[in-house]
Amino acid sequence: MRFSDNEAKRYHRQILIDGWGEEGQIKLKKSKVFIAGAGGLGSPVSIYLAIAGIGKIILCDFDTLDLTNLNRQILHDHTRLGLNKALSGKLTIENMNPHVEVKTIQEKILPENVDNIINDADIVVDCMDNFQTRYLLNESAIKKRIPLVYGSIRGMDGMLSFIQHPETPCLRCIFPEAPPAELFPVVGATPGIIGTLQALETIKYLTGIGFNIKGKLLVMDGSKMEFRIFKIYKDPKCPVCGDKSQST
Repeated sequence: MRFSDNEAKRYHRQILIDGWGEEGQIKLKKSKVFIAGAGGLGSPVSIYLAIAGIGKIILCDFDTLDLTNLNRQILHDHTRLGLNKALSGKLTIENMNPHVEVKTIQEKILPENVDNIINDADIVVDCMDNFQTRYLLNESAIKKRIPLVYGSIRGMDGMLSFIQHPETPCLRCIFPEAPPAELFPVVGATPGIIGTLQALETIKYLTGIGFNIKGKLLVMDGSKMEFRIFKIYKDPKCPVCGDKSQST
C-alpha cells in the first residue's frame, strides 16, 4: 500500500519522527480503530486519529447531540443539535481529512452485539461514560486479543491506561466494581487532555513507535496540574482474566 503525493505532504511533519517514515504512515493507513463514544473523550480521539491518517475509523454512539454537550464535545457544533453523534462526528472527520474512511454505528453497545460491532478492529478506544459498557468492551477486547485504551474523566481529573491481555491487568482488575452512576461535572479541557493522550497511545501502538503505558495507571489532578503514574497488578481472582476464568 502506498499513499498519494497529497497525503505525503499532509503527513510530512510526523513522517519525520525517528522510526516513523513512510512505513509508519502506511501502518496507520492500514489500521482500523474502533472508537466507543463520540462525546467528550471521543471527540479529541477521533480528531487526532483522523488527522494522523488512520485508514478506517469505526465511530460508535447511539445518542443524539444536546446543547449541554457543547462545552466539551468538540466533534460537534450547535447546527447539529438532535443529530446522532456518530453521524455528526463523521461529517467533522471527513471535512478534516477526506483520506479517512469513517464507518458509523448508531447502536447501543450490549452484551449480544459488542463482538459484532467491534468486528475486526485492530484496537478499541474506550471513550465511554459508564462502566457497564466499559466492562463489555474490556471482555470483547480480551476475546479478540486486541488492546483497549482506557480513559475516563471527572471535573478536572482524569485517568489513562493501556490494556493488552494477557500482558497487562484488565479493566476488571483495576476496577473490580463499577462506581455509582452519576451526572458528573466536567470542563471541556479535561477530556481534551485525556482524549489526546488516548489518541497518542493508539498511534504509538499502531506505528510501533515508543512505549505504551502498559501495567500502569496515569492519574491526572487538573486542579493542581499533577500527573502521577501507579503500577497496577493482575487480580488472580478476576472474573474476566484471572486464573479461574482462564481455566473454564
